[in-house]
Amino acid sequence: MLILENCLLFDGVSKDLVDGASVVVEGAQIREVREGEIKSASAERLDLAGRFLMPGLIDLHFHAYSPTFDMRELDTMPKPLLVSYAADFLCRALQRGFTTIRDPGGGDYGLSLAIERSLIVGPRFFFGGKALSQTGGHGDMRRPHELEPCGCGYSGVLCQIVDGPNEVRKAAREELRRGAHHVKVFISGGVASPSDPLWMSQFTDDELSAAVEEAERWRKYVIAHCHTDDGAQRCVRAGIRSIDHGTQISAMTAKLIAEAEECYVVPTLAVICQLTDYREDTGMAPESIAKVSGLIDAMLSSIQNCRAAGVELGFGTDIFGSEYHHLQSNEFRYRADVEEPVDILRSATSVSAKIMQQEGRLGAIKEGALADMIVLDHSPLDDITIFEKWRTHMPVILKDGRLIRNELARIS
Repeated sequence: MLILENCLLFDGVSKDLVDGASVVVEGAQIREVREGEIKSASAERLDLAGRFLMPGLIDLHFHAYSPTFDMRELDTMPKPLLVSYAADFLCRALQRGFTTIRDPGGGDYGLSLAIERSLIVGPRFFFGGKALSQTGGHGDMRRPHELEPCGCGYSGVLCQIVDGPNEVRKAAREELRRGAHHVKVFISGGVASPSDPLWMSQFTDDELSAAVEEAERWRKYVIAHCHTDDGAQRCVRAGIRSIDHGTQISAMTAKLIAEAEECYVVPTLAVICQLTDYREDTGMAPESIAKVSGLIDAMLSSIQNCRAAGVELGFGTDIFGSEYHHLQSNEFRYRADVEEPVDILRSATSVSAKIMQQEGRLGAIKEGALADMIVLDHSPLDDITIFEKWRTHMPVILKDGRLIRNELARIS
């Protein structure tokens, strides 16, 4: 048993911090949370000396197989090399305090097992297998002149092509059979894909319904890659739970999302800022870079519209490129331009847990929750950029009640 004591506690939900709090960890779970000291003759104690204790961070849009934006290189990379990159990215994400990640496209059962068996030291891993795309959609990474020799369509590292409700249904069933925690579809155009404009509407309503129906049979849900306002409205009508990116959501559409049952938005400013700042250096094709123009302002406006309407926002980053994954922690700073720090912290903890159907189990410091927690030298409510200083200002990380990092003296 471990007692974390003398901390300033953010429980993942309340804006009211608890000073001088103590948290009892037993095994992988939190057994007790209390203001003041907890007496125990046998417990190991960790004096946090007034430091900030909060739930471990959750990134809902993290691609483990993401060493490059060059999709042709990605799709032809030897699998051992690809997995080695994934192991490195996952390890580094955990060291930044992300104790849980959701991989919405590409992540698979093998990576999940490797983490579970401690062959890879990484965050808790929720995966969806290969995302579903129509021919010519955002998940179709072929250039216009490229054809599949077998005529069987494109299936890459991150995505697979399916056309028609029956193919969508079959592919969703197959990914769910393989252990997927969700199904992902592309409902609008995107940046990385070579042939579809951002505004393009993708999949028919019948195809979307097939994906939603199959996910619901497993008591799971659908994620949609969605940049457009019209696409967000289609997500609401189809019963899609997680609207990822949500770049151009209007005030009217934000109200529709807020009124819908179990519908959420996951902004991803980090990747848009990455492409804006580094452009062709990222390996992205020039025609794709051109699509990024104006998206930062659009996404900030979308976040404001969603907040004003009462939409619950998750936390995602979507970084690609081995030399750019350190930008994951910048998402907090980017969103602080239009959001209050406490709302961003909720997004990265309890709200993201709720979106993943893990409410009360993850993203919270409460009795019965899993003991995923991080300690910061001072409050992010005063300085949201502290997450970027994880090497020097995040002395403690716990996952499953185990100390991943401890730079403080323990007292028995």
